[in-house]
Amino acid sequence: MAVALRCFRRAPSLLSRSSFTLLRGLPQAPAACPALLLDGCRQSVHQRLLTRQLATKKAKGKGQSQTRVNISAALVEDIINLEETNEDMQAVVEALKEDFSRNLSVRTSPGVLDHVIVMTKDGKFPLNQLGQISQKSPQLIIVNMTNFPESTAAAMKAIRESGMNLNPEMDGTIIRVPIPKVTREHRESLAKLAKQSTNKSKEALRKVRSKSINQVKKFKNKVSEDTIWLLEKQIQQMADSTAAEMDKLLAAKTKELLG
Repeated sequence: MAVALRCFRRAPSLLSRSSFTLLRGLPQAPAACPALLLDGCRQSVHQRLLTRQLATKKAKGKGQSQTRVNISAALVEDIINLEETNEDMQAVVEALKEDFSRNLSVRTSPGVLDHVIVMTKDGKFPLNQLGQISQKSPQLIIVNMTNFPESTAAAMKAIRESGMNLNPEMDGTIIRVPIPKVTREHRESLAKLAKQSTNKSKEALRKVRSKSINQVKKFKNKVSEDTIWLLEKQIQQMADSTAAEMDKLLAAKTKELLG
């Protein structure tokens, strides 16, 4: 019993040693300490030091993630126009919002076909410039292609490939577009399309970011490395914030579509 007490008295001093001491080897315990008790002491020390190391790393990582760069646009206007970069990124967000509003709605109306782009031999045109679009019933939209009959087949293809899960039917120069019933499957299909649209917008966002960073790198021989690094970090932060905004839009749209 006395031997065990002497071993436990040594435990606090072992626990107070640094991880450096642990790597070099634990201090020797009294020769009279039982082997099982010694193993218990060593395991306790290892666990305490490991916990301390993980906590330190977590604290450092947390501090780094909170560090943000905020460079005055006026100070770097000779290198890059950060306001223009921000506008380009926001333009991608606005395009996503417009796509959500125009093409991804449970309530279908003739307006959803207005801006379907039709590829003709004379170029690309919105469908509403080639045909007269009207709603025959809640489940049927009619597209009258009498004014441009030669583009009827192209209009059919554009509607089918619009990503709105529509299967048009052609009757001469009249295109009938049945509207899917608002089933659970249809809602889930629209939600998937919303996800796809968001991914495409994020790809466009990455292109804006890459273009801006490449612009900054052109000045690596004219300004300090720190300036280049700070600008790249600033641009990345702008892109991350914009991507987060897209994720919020997607979450709201998905909730709306799935009801």
